Amino acid sequence: MPAPLTPQSPLTVRTLTQRLSATTRGARLARHLALSQLHTWGIPHGSDVSDAVAVIVAELAANAVTHGRVPGRDFELRLSLPTGSIRVEVSDTRSEGPRPPKPGDLRPPRPLDEHGRGLVLVEALSDRWEVVEREPAPGKTVRVEVDLPGWLSLLAASERA
Repeated sequence: MPAPLTPQSPLTVRTLTQRLSATTRGARLARHLALSQLHTWGIPHGSDVSDAVAVIVAELAANAVTHGRVPGRDFELRLSLPTGSIRVEVSDTRSEGPRPPKPGDLRPPRPLDEHGRGLVLVEALSDRWEVVEREPAPGKTVRVEVDLPGWLSLLAASERA
């Protein structure tokens, strides 16, 4: 006779997925949408985590619009609240051309360079990040995680609301 299952509290995964036009307006909207969602999840505007995620989303969305744009195709923003962190994923549909460098392979920009600071900021503000193939193909996804101090109290407060 098998042992009875131990009752467990249900796991609530909070996610937001939004496709946005691959335009500067879509990139701005991604940042505003991310900040609004974080606030809804109990992460207030102006907090260290909220500010870091705002910069990360702005940089990744700008990269998707600038380097990953395929005419007629959108980019996708996905936010989730897994255990202990916030995960940001920005996907585009461009599969040809150079891929973004991997974590640890970033070359710091020279003082007069006009480009090349976005992923440096992402690396500095995130706790983990990677570039993976987009599912479904074609394209790529930049996945970033920012640790969320005190996430257990945040989870409890959002479940009471």
